[in-house]
Amino acid sequence: MNNRLQSNPKSMLTTKKIIIGLLILTTAVFTFSFVVKNDRLFTIAKNLDIFAALIRELDSYYVDEIDVEELVTIGISAMLEELDPYTEYIPEENSDDFRLLTTGEYGGVGALIGNRTGVNMILMPYKGFPAQAGGLRIGDAILRVDTVDVVDKSTADISRLLKGPANTEVFVKVKRGDDTLGVNLMRRKIVISNVPYYGKLDDKTGYIKLTDFTTNAASDVRNAFIDLKAQGIERLVLDVRDNPGGILKEAVEIVNLFIPKGKEVVRTVGKIQNVNAVYKTTKSPLDKDIPLVVLINERSASAAEIVAGALQDYDRAVLVGRKTFGKGLVQTTVPLSYNSQIKVTTAKYYIPSGRCIQAIDYSKRDENGNSNSIPDSLRQEFTTKNGRIVRDGAGIEPDKFNDTKTYAPITFSLVARNLVFDYGTVFYLQNPSIDEPSKFDIDEDLYSDFVKWLEDKEYDYTTFLEKSIEDLERYAKRERAYDKIQEEIEQLKIKINHSKEQDLITFKDEIKSALREEIVSRYFYQQGVVESSLRWDEDVKIAKQILNTPKDLSDLLTVRTN
Repeated sequence: MNNRLQSNPKSMLTTKKIIIGLLILTTAVFTFSFVVKNDRLFTIAKNLDIFAALIRELDSYYVDEIDVEELVTIGISAMLEELDPYTEYIPEENSDDFRLLTTGEYGGVGALIGNRTGVNMILMPYKGFPAQAGGLRIGDAILRVDTVDVVDKSTADISRLLKGPANTEVFVKVKRGDDTLGVNLMRRKIVISNVPYYGKLDDKTGYIKLTDFTTNAASDVRNAFIDLKAQGIERLVLDVRDNPGGILKEAVEIVNLFIPKGKEVVRTVGKIQNVNAVYKTTKSPLDKDIPLVVLINERSASAAEIVAGALQDYDRAVLVGRKTFGKGLVQTTVPLSYNSQIKVTTAKYYIPSGRCIQAIDYSKRDENGNSNSIPDSLRQEFTTKNGRIVRDGAGIEPDKFNDTKTYAPITFSLVARNLVFDYGTVFYLQNPSIDEPSKFDIDEDLYSDFVKWLEDKEYDYTTFLEKSIEDLERYAKRERAYDKIQEEIEQLKIKINHSKEQDLITFKDEIKSALREEIVSRYFYQQGVVESSLRWDEDVKIAKQILNTPKDLSDLLTVRTN
């Protein structure tokens, strides 16, 4: 029997119908997509035309003169506020500030300035740069920059005057105590290190403080780690507390210092294809076995969360501290006309376990227009390499939790009213030197001098209990129950009425801590503040305990069984 292909007229008719149907469907989809796209383009064009016409008519008819550029900028900013806090318009005049945030470099004198009690002053000169080398100090009140009187200027205006091309001169006049000083500074290219301090906590334990993820963050960490290994460390604490994040690529390279080549660190997923990407480690690690603890807190965000989360997902490090901020969004900078830019959220990122740690859903708003945190009921479970359960939707949770320390109202008052800052200035002017940061402390004589200095200063405050009684009194009056409990409320007021003098004794230790950091900053700058704080840092103490007890480290990275 000969086998050959045979034609079936009924089958051929069915095939034709299917082909015709597919052609009609394809044409319909294409037409629909074309119409939808055209509709969107028309909507955009129409609204841009309305906006331009509105500005023109306002400029023509409004009763007073208007600043068109300022009005448009305000309008753009208000529009972007409807999206998320990270999508922002960057006009040409703000491009230098934006470049500083992303690269950590600019042309200037190398000093952080700010306004304290109505006075523009130096808050922190960066060590080794023109401001510090030229003799400017924390607390110096800025009077003039070149020929411009800046006493009543904003700190932003002063900052712009101090910045400029490298190798150009700028004159700065300051007031220090009763003296007035003038210095000529040569501007330089300022590159702020992402690692203001690293050192040894003990003979075998290294510590690296990472404050940003600007350009060279990974290189800064790598160099610090290599130096510490040369000093003989066998354990490491990486501190990303208060780190707001930055460049994603730098985060990937820092993770690569501790995990092998070819491992996925993060993937980005957005609406358009060119923002979808998978970022993997590309190099051999510096050390894939060294016991590692990463310190995190509620102000660790973005790239800091990628580093902490990836190391947690691979069970490569124990995380100590508090839950992180929860920023799982990626921004891309897009150039606009006239040298302006927009930093726009283009994707969400997902760390190796598959979780996105974005804590707030900006796509949904309540009746008041507010975005809300993702509820626990909607958070999903994922697993680390070892099978430990981790969850999405609310930042990175530590493996070892250490509760937030709350400060007493008296400490808040002394810091907020700049009394600790002002005493630091007084102390510095009277004392040419102090012990190195790791040894300096506030002894009883120094603390007594501070208390005496406070005698004619105003720093009253309301304690938590006093605030609670005030709330009780207000609600009682609202509910018309005050007359019934008035006597009890007055008695409570008498019992809990605070004494500033007693609080200075009760909360001496935490006030001493604030004083110690302020005074150390005058002599040893940012690096000294970090070094000085390590002796009393509870998170650091927990990290050392874990690293010094291999079983504790192993248990925290292992699935718990009942």
